[in-house]
Amino acid sequence: MARSRPRTLSPARAARLRPLLDRLDAAVDRAARVSADPVEFPRAFPDPDDAEVAALVAVSLAYGRADVFKPVVARVLAAMSPSPARFVEVFARAPAPGAFEGVVYRFNRPPDLAALAAGAGAMRLRHGGLGARFTALFREAGGGPAALRPALAAFAAELRDAPVARGLLAGRGPRGLRHLLPDPAGPGASKRWNLYLRWMIRGPDAVDLGLWRGVPASALVVPLDTHVHRVARALGLTARRDASWRTAEEITAALRRVDPEDPVRYDFALCHLGMSGACPARRDRARCAACVLAPACAGGAPPRASDAPRGRSTPAGTAVRGGPGRRRGAARRGARSARGRTSSPARAPSSR
Repeated sequence: MARSRPRTLSPARAARLRPLLDRLDAAVDRAARVSADPVEFPRAFPDPDDAEVAALVAVSLAYGRADVFKPVVARVLAAMSPSPARFVEVFARAPAPGAFEGVVYRFNRPPDLAALAAGAGAMRLRHGGLGARFTALFREAGGGPAALRPALAAFAAELRDAPVARGLLAGRGPRGLRHLLPDPAGPGASKRWNLYLRWMIRGPDAVDLGLWRGVPASALVVPLDTHVHRVARALGLTARRDASWRTAEEITAALRRVDPEDPVRYDFALCHLGMSGACPARRDRARCAACVLAPACAGGAPPRASDAPRGRSTPAGTAVRGGPGRRRGAARRGARSARGRTSSPARAPSSR
């Protein structure tokens, strides 16, 4: 099977898309949405050293539903208070295996959290800071967008492989820590890692902290979650269905045509468009009509006349391809879908 070519955004389409994305971005209630986002944790620490450690803890646990993992993050950071940076440095010198006793979240147990803290502390003690180490790795990899992934993979490996971290996992094994600090060289999109970099490198603004000034925002990759992926496909930024690093790079490349210096600037707005329910997974005509992205969105655009079969339509006026059997089947499916929309309870928003 021939491999499909990456989708590219033409200059003309990028020029049409930018004012729509600007309108979406300007309309975001950042104060309200930050409170529903794990970025609120590092933003609570005015000291940059504390913020970079708090951000690592928050982003590592930011999987699953936000209303479930956020209390866990709060509990871990409470154990590190008042200074997460000072805590991890002391912890790396003299680990206390029971520091996170009782903190359990899905795949992770207290030893995983202890190893994470120890690895961060060891890196800070050796290199002066997490940002200093990542910046050095980024430069060693050559700088620019192509350097981001190898630098990130080396950064994650150094955190996981710190001797003090490995020692805390005796009898437990590395699997839990690898879930907290996954390998960016693997097949996944490394959503949480790219989110961490966005927080640390972009800005400072009302969302991102902009603490690591040695890495340009132009090198960042979109933190690809289900919300951003769905909206990106609707906007024609990618046709890929897999949540992979390649898909994240393709979406980023398209957004780089919109804003070459800051390609992930719209990530927060796009993500929260989905998280808030304003852009539901199942098309809602009323919401689509009200969306500022509707002129560029496949989901929000009105049906084209060329899409309708000649002389055949459902009672609602929506064209259905095929013979009478297909039309009856489509009508039954539409009725079941409508019942599901009215009777199903709303789900809590998932994380980034």
